[in-house]
This record gives sequence, C-alpha cells and structure tokens, in this order.
Amino acid sequence: MTDIFDEKNIKPMLISEMTEPFNDPEWIYELKLDGIRCIAYLDNETELRNKRNLRLLPKVPELSGLHQYVARRCILDGELVILRNGVPDFYELQRRALTSNYFKLKLSSEQYPACYVAFDILYCSDGELTQLPLIERKAILSDTVSESKLLAISRYIPEKGAELFNAAKEQRLEGVIAKKMNSRYYFDRRTKDWIKFKFLADRDYVVCGYINKEKGITSIILGLYNGTELTYQGHVTFGVRYGELRKLKVADKSPFPETPPGNEAAIWLEPELVCTVQYMPNDRGNLRQPVFKGFRDDKDPLDCHI
Repeated sequence: MTDIFDEKNIKPMLISEMTEPFNDPEWIYELKLDGIRCIAYLDNETELRNKRNLRLLPKVPELSGLHQYVARRCILDGELVILRNGVPDFYELQRRALTSNYFKLKLSSEQYPACYVAFDILYCSDGELTQLPLIERKAILSDTVSESKLLAISRYIPEKGAELFNAAKEQRLEGVIAKKMNSRYYFDRRTKDWIKFKFLADRDYVVCGYINKEKGITSIILGLYNGTELTYQGHVTFGVRYGELRKLKVADKSPFPETPPGNEAAIWLEPELVCTVQYMPNDRGNLRQPVFKGFRDDKDPLDCHI
C-alpha cells in the first residue's frame, strides 16, 4: 500500500464557486487568506509543495524549520502568506515565487518573512485522516501544531458566516471560506462542502500578450481555453507593471486563431503563464473594473478554460 507522505504528490481539495454569505449551525467559517495554497510535509525536515507539486521551500527558505513545530510526522494543508502591515500581500508573495535570484530572495525573506497558516491536517503519524469529519481533523491539527511566528493555525467560527464576511469586508480582506463541519477531504475534487464568499471575484487567465499604450500604460491580453483553442477574453490594465512583462518569452504570432480586433499592435507572448484578475461580479459575465492581481506559477495554462 502506498504512503501519501512518502509519495509527496498530493493534489489538494478544491473550493467551490462563490456564493452569497449564509449562516448555518452545521458549517464553520474561516477567513480566506490572499496567498498560495501549499501542502506541507513535516517530519525530520520540511517539504512544501504547491498545487502543481512544485517545491516552494527554495522561494521561502525562512520556513525550512517548520517541522520543529509539530509533535509528530504529518501532512498539513494550508496557505503560504506574506504579511505587510498586518495584511496578506499577494503581490509580494508572487514576486518572490517568480524570481530565481538568490540575493533578491534572501533580501525579501529578511524584509518580509513568509508564514504558513494551516487549516487542515491530512495525515498524522502513519495514517491518513481524510475520511474523518473536518471538525475532528481540526482538533487533531490543534493537538499536533505548536504555533510560532512562522506557523499558525487558521481560526474558525461556527454558524456565523454572514457576520464574519461583513467583518472581512470592512477590513478589505479576501473573504470567507465556508466548510461543512462533517465534510471529508477529497483529493483534487471540487465539492459543495467547501464554498467561498468574496467581496471581489477573481479568475485565472492565460497571459497571451500585451499592448503598450500612451503615458507608460500597459494592458495584458487575456485568454481562456475552449477545448484546445485559446479564446480572447479582453484586457486588464490597472495594476500591470511593464517591467514584469518584458522578461517574458515573446512569440512570433498571436496565440489566437485570428488576431482580435484592436490588438494589431500587440506584443504576443508564448501562452505559458497564468495571471489572476480581480473584478466586480455582474450578471453579464464580463470583467467589470478588472485589476491585475499577479502572476502565478502553481497553475497550468491548460487549466484556464471557459
């Protein structure tokens, strides 16, 4: 029988699409943190992997001693975050994740140390815990982890989801995750047992190119896959920094079957990178007041589809 700790190839359970906040005594609610989903394998050493199973520890070397804060061999599911002024800073974390410069990584780790916030435990000692109800896993998590400035446990409240959402909204935090108290953990599955409430919606797009406009303004050209074909999804301008784009691999031609109107002056890129765009939800399905949130390397472009 295979041991998921030794294999180190977990694909985490996914969160279902956004819904309206609700209260329910059979659910618990915790803050949604603006970070990178991360599986932590902790024994005599620390191993951190993202959703694509890429190693994250080289990007956050300050977390190499997380295994010292657990009572036994375990696998945790949680969020990797960097705090600035007490608030998670997704841009700083993504900048760290996408650089390979040792000196920049070292400087960033000293100036803005990362921390790991665990919200679930999937394995403890020598066995899986995924078939236990969530509330039991939460109790085991609290019994296993000794908190420090580098490792914390996500707090939750029962029943009062709408109230927590309103508090998060006032603080301009990401939102809230609602979870059924008795839910099991399903690898690489999206179920209605975990749901998000967010003030702002976001979506991941394939970075297909960019356009340099007047006064130093740059717009990223967005795409989504429809089957094996990329389809044009518009632009995002606010929050885009040209310096990050000029380092990307330029393509000879548009990645779309035909060049979308208004994009004749585009600088096309190989569709190898994903970015997250935040926007105000609306009933028409288009991007309203879109804001570039950051690049991400933990998602395959082919997973960005209509």
